[in-house]
Amino acid sequence: MSEKEVVRTESAPAPFQGAPYSQAIKAAGLVFVSGQLGLKPGDTAIGGAIEEQTEQVLANLGAILEEAGSGLDRLVKTTVFLADLGDFAAMNEVYARHVGDRPPARATVEVSALPSGAKVEIEAIALA
Repeated sequence: MSEKEVVRTESAPAPFQGAPYSQAIKAAGLVFVSGQLGLKPGDTAIGGAIEEQTEQVLANLGAILEEAGSGLDRLVKTTVFLADLGDFAAMNEVYARHVGDRPPARATVEVSALPSGAKVEIEAIALA
């Protein structure tokens, strides 16, 4: 069994408020990416409409996957957390543009709140 490898890039936000988790872990031929918010690297506030936040979430996911030697085209499973399921269609339109013609398996759930008033958070598993 192979060891786990911590994935870290400055092209995506560091763990939120210094929390004890990694941006991603590479193990067993897969990359497990922690939930990403629509936060730009170096920023401390999340703003904008659901479309803008979803674009930034996917940019963060892409940067982390690239650092791990993977990419959005290698996603196998995502979980989307929405603060308001009414944002589903707008989020889905942005999401569809980024995941290609062979999209990953996905679950989408509405949650009561996300950190810093975020509208969307996405976690992912991809092939390494």
